[in-house]
Amino acid sequence: MSSSDPTVQPVPSSVTEQVDAADVTLSNPQWAVLSLGSNLGNRLETLQGAVDALEDTPGVRVKAVSPVYETDPWGVEPGSQPAYFNAVVLVKTTLPPASLLERGHAIEEAFERVRDERWGPRTIDVDIVTYQDVVSDDPRLTLPHPRAHERAFVLVPWYDVDPEAVVPGRGPVVDLLAGLDRGGVRSRTDLELRLPE
Repeated sequence: MSSSDPTVQPVPSSVTEQVDAADVTLSNPQWAVLSLGSNLGNRLETLQGAVDALEDTPGVRVKAVSPVYETDPWGVEPGSQPAYFNAVVLVKTTLPPASLLERGHAIEEAFERVRDERWGPRTIDVDIVTYQDVVSDDPRLTLPHPRAHERAFVLVPWYDVDPEAVVPGRGPVVDLLAGLDRGGVRSRTDLELRLPE
């Protein structure tokens, strides 16, 4: 075997350091908050499918699932679209934010979400609301979600599962809710999402 055989080359120290750093993050999962919404098809089944798909993701553990709320579509003519079912999921994850975002998009694609119009109806919407206390204005993934603090359909279910929740840079969810109209956010106590086994 010649010494140029890549399998016997020493591993560069930079690679070893990266692997070690990744191992540290594996033992140090981060909290993330995701918002789910569906207004096409069997909405409850789709939300449950998204929760299950998150739990099936390596490096993601679903820790809490909010009650289900029914909400009016946002930014469109009243009555022009079916109502949404919304929920919030708390996860612990070892994935970096960009990978979590990719997984969210993959789940949307699995449920055949079509992104043909802004605020159009969708089978499933998976949004990262916060990732630990990260604040980032990266256009691909702005953290926290740039409109979460003004959306009752995100804050109401989030408060249900985490009354101490804080939107980084915006303040406690309980204070943000105090300034919002919750009129279009209706509790559906007859519906329930299961926490994956």
